Amino acid sequence: MPERLWEALWDLWTPLLILWITLLPPCVYSAPTTPAPALMSGSRLELSRLSEEQRVLNRSKRGWVWNQMFVLEEFSGPEPILVGRLHTDLDPGSKKIKYILSGDGAGTIFQINDITGDIHAIKRLDREEKAEYTLTAQAVDFETNKPLEPPSEFIIKVQDINDNAPEFLNGPYHATVPEMSILGTSVTNVTATDADDPVYGNSAKLVYSILEGQPYFSIEPETAIIKTALPNMDREAKEEYLVVIQAKDMGGHSGGLSGTTTLTVTLSDVNDNPPKFAQSLYHFSVPEDVVLGTAIGRVKANDQDIGENAQSSYDIIDGDGTAIFEITSDAQAQDGVLRLRKPLDFETKKSYTLKVEAANVHVDPRFSGRGPFKDTATVKIVVEDADEPPVFSSPTYLLEVHENAALNSVIGQVTARDPDITASPIRFSIDRHTDLERQFNINADDGKITLATPLDRELSVWHNITIIATEIRNHSQISRVPVAIKVLDVNDNAPEFASEYEAFLCENGKPGQVIQTVSAMDKDDPKNGHYFLYSLLPEMVNNPNFTIKKNEDNSLSILAKHNGFNRQKQEVYLLPIVISDSGNPPLSSTSTLTIRVCGCSSDGVVQSCNVEAYVLPIGLSMGALIAILACIILLLVIVVLFVTLRRHKNEPLIIKDDEDVRENIIRYDDEGGGEEDTEAFDIATLQNPDGINGFLPRKDIKPDLQFMPRQGLAPVPNGVDVDEFINVRLHEADNDPTAPPYDSIQIYGYEGRGSVAGSLSSLESATSDSDQNFDYLSDWGPRFKRLGELYSVGESDKET
Repeated sequence: MPERLWEALWDLWTPLLILWITLLPPCVYSAPTTPAPALMSGSRLELSRLSEEQRVLNRSKRGWVWNQMFVLEEFSGPEPILVGRLHTDLDPGSKKIKYILSGDGAGTIFQINDITGDIHAIKRLDREEKAEYTLTAQAVDFETNKPLEPPSEFIIKVQDINDNAPEFLNGPYHATVPEMSILGTSVTNVTATDADDPVYGNSAKLVYSILEGQPYFSIEPETAIIKTALPNMDREAKEEYLVVIQAKDMGGHSGGLSGTTTLTVTLSDVNDNPPKFAQSLYHFSVPEDVVLGTAIGRVKANDQDIGENAQSSYDIIDGDGTAIFEITSDAQAQDGVLRLRKPLDFETKKSYTLKVEAANVHVDPRFSGRGPFKDTATVKIVVEDADEPPVFSSPTYLLEVHENAALNSVIGQVTARDPDITASPIRFSIDRHTDLERQFNINADDGKITLATPLDRELSVWHNITIIATEIRNHSQISRVPVAIKVLDVNDNAPEFASEYEAFLCENGKPGQVIQTVSAMDKDDPKNGHYFLYSLLPEMVNNPNFTIKKNEDNSLSILAKHNGFNRQKQEVYLLPIVISDSGNPPLSSTSTLTIRVCGCSSDGVVQSCNVEAYVLPIGLSMGALIAILACIILLLVIVVLFVTLRRHKNEPLIIKDDEDVRENIIRYDDEGGGEEDTEAFDIATLQNPDGINGFLPRKDIKPDLQFMPRQGLAPVPNGVDVDEFINVRLHEADNDPTAPPYDSIQIYGYEGRGSVAGSLSSLESATSDSDQNFDYLSDWGPRFKRLGELYSVGESDKET
């Protein structure tokens, strides 16, 4: 305590002492004869203050020679403040020496009296802006400005005063501390800054304190560490605290400057509260026909904690409906959802009682002593009666019927009942979408299924239909059940060859050689599998050429009895084989095997089976013969094409004189214009093309000129000379190198009017079908008689 007191007194008197020294009258201190070591570079220039008394008394005293001066900041007197005086021992006082000042602030901040050497501060100084100034002084001749000695450098330091308050640069602050923390738990620390000189005095020595926020929090005065001042602060009681913090300089003593900031402290949540149901008993009602998985109610246990600390899991721990109901946790709503797990039946049980538990998911072991973090509640569920659809005695039915069952025979029965107390009668029907061919019927009263059409197992083994049960009193209550009908096999199909077989017998074959191996198939499906018996027809048991042999794999081998078969004598043999099954009763069929005699090589490879092969040259194969024939046919085609082209080339391009164009049949696909069509050719002109204007007919030549189409002429009106028109057209055609020699295509732009024969077109026919008599079609023969009757009937219908 005494140390703090002395420190406070020193901080208080130090600035007052400096101010008193500054305001003293200027004193001149005589420099010693030998320059002091403090002078820079051996300069003779001295910084001194000599009092007037010392100058009069002329006492000999050791002088103070400095290389720095001091000046207080923020001095604002009426006159410039005297900082110090420059003096050299070369100055006899005759005013022949002039002092020059240069450096930082010379002339602007600091001003020197060039005769006396007094330095004054002419501006207000701020140490926080600039703490020191480096200046250079020199003594020169007043008249010549010649340096009398080398320049000397010195420093003017700005002495600090407490003119800046502490500041919290990062405020306001926010911090978080868990609730229920122990006493002295660190919350955060804050820092303030002071622009004053931290070295000189206590202007920048800060002390921290709390102005608001007690008694919950405390602060270290020097480190500014904030701690909890109370233990077990509860977030559920108060979550947020506002703390006002002060930083004061001058060590916190009176007269110091201060600054404040705020700190918002938030208590974070911990799991220190168990869940609690809002009520101990819950009631729910649910219809008995509710769909499985439907939510029937919600229960919620409230937890004062937040976030994951408030999460609870719900379970059914007891009751008579643990197998009927289930409960799931809704993480968003923080409640438990009751759902139906199995179907309900009002007629069987009308209510259920459940015991539900809610427990915290994340338990903090530090607070386990506060008791179990769980709670229980009772849930009563009442089942409401509903009109339910019929219930079948089985979810599916499997029926079996033989494929030869008689029509209208009963193949099975389905049963259903109304589970309601009213027990409505049931009516049965078949969903015809599952029985499109209507192969089955059902008795609407007792559910007996009968056969409507014959069955064939070989066409369809399974038939899947749906039976509908409908309440008679309420037709909207419908149930469906699938019924699978399996068709059982009976032996109604005889066996036959598995495929079309054709055997080949070599002429040079040996007796006992296997000619062909055949197998049989049966569309039936016996329980013990197929077993076939093979035999020859009774009249062919003693067949002199072939015999049969049953194999172990249910197949049959055909063997030759002798050799020396000759295809010229007999090319094909037919061998009927009787195949019987093992059914009850057994069925059989006769299949004929065709055996063809062929020529084979020495190793038994078939080469040819035709009798015509004998006429082929020896050593010439069938492939070579086919190649020769193909070449001959190709040569014949080439010769025919060549002759045809030569014939077309030698034909004349014009009509000979002895040929009459009227002997040729010319077919035109367009219709003429009648007598008024003046664009057609005159037949007389076509008969004698050589006599028109002396022009000779020309032959076809390949045109060297590009065809230039002439402008089309408009239709010619009546009264134009047709002969002159044709001659003009003929002249143009003869001089056109691209025109055909004797044929042309005429496009008729219009159809003539006034023809005696009338129009041949059916488009402008004004007559209707009713004006015609089709009786003459009967005279054309039997093929047209029916057509005539149809048209005659149509006409009679129109008249009717």
